[in-house]
Amino acid sequence: MNVTVWGARGSVPVAGPEYVRYGGDTTCLSVETDDGHVIILDAGTGVRRLGIDLMRRGPAAVSFLLSHAHWDHVIGFPFFRPLYRKGFRLDFYGNTHAQASVRKMLHQTMQAPFFPVDLSRVAADLIFHETCGDCCMVAGIEVKRFPLSHPNGGCGFRLECNGRSLAFFPDNEMTFDHKGGRSFGAYVEFCRGTDVLIHDAEYLPAEYAAFSRGWGHSVYSDTVRLGMEAGAERLILWHINQDRTDEQADEILHCSRQLIAESGSTMVCDMAYTGMTFRV
Repeated sequence: MNVTVWGARGSVPVAGPEYVRYGGDTTCLSVETDDGHVIILDAGTGVRRLGIDLMRRGPAAVSFLLSHAHWDHVIGFPFFRPLYRKGFRLDFYGNTHAQASVRKMLHQTMQAPFFPVDLSRVAADLIFHETCGDCCMVAGIEVKRFPLSHPNGGCGFRLECNGRSLAFFPDNEMTFDHKGGRSFGAYVEFCRGTDVLIHDAEYLPAEYAAFSRGWGHSVYSDTVRLGMEAGAERLILWHINQDRTDEQADEILHCSRQLIAESGSTMVCDMAYTGMTFRV
C-alpha cells in the first residue's frame, strides 16, 4: 500500500509562512494499491490537490472512506475535480457509526445556498455502499471500522493487505467518554500490532487541561502511549492544530520522541505533513 498525505491540519485550513513545512490543508490521505486503485480517507481541503493529481492520470476507479461529517473532513469534497468528469467511478463505503447515509451527508455539503452545484448534477458515476458493516473489502484491502470517541460520532479505520496494516484515527479523544466511543484499552486492542498508526495528537497537556477537554481530540502523550501499548511499528501524529506553527509542531514531535526513548521503545514517530509519502 502506497500512502500519501494530502492534508493533516485540523479544524480549518490555514496559510502563511509559519505553516509551510507541515502544510495548511485539512485531513486527506490516499492509499494506492499495487494495481493502481486509489482509496481516499477523508475529504478535507487536501482532496482538492489529490483530485488534480488524479485528473492528470485520466479516468480511474476511486473509493472513499469518510471518518465523519465535521467540516474539516468534507469541506474539500465539492472541489474534487474528478466529480465533474465522465469516466470516473467513485465508490463510497458507508459509515455505520455516525451518519446513517453517506449520500445524504455529501448532498448536504453541496446543497444551496452553500454551494452552487448539487450532487445530483455531477458527471462522475457515484456508487454508494451504505450498509457495508464493520468489515468489508475495498479493492482487495480488508477495511475494518471502529468507533471514534468524538462529538457526533464517527469511525477510525484499519486497512490490511498482504500481512501489512495501517490504522487511521484522525479525530479521537481517548480520555473522554463521548457517546459511542470506546475505552483506551479497546483502542489499544484494535490497533494491536499495526505497522503504521496514524492518530490525533492535537494538544499539549496544559492546553487540554485549560480549555479543550471534551472537544474530541487527544493530548500527544496519550497518543504516544497508545502507539507503544499497541506495539505499533511506526506512529504518525495527526490533526495539527490550526494555530500550531511549524516550530511548535516540531516541539510536539521532539517531546513525543523523548517519551518513546525514555520508555525504551523502538517505535518510530513522525509528524504528518502535506506531501508525506510512505509504503506500508
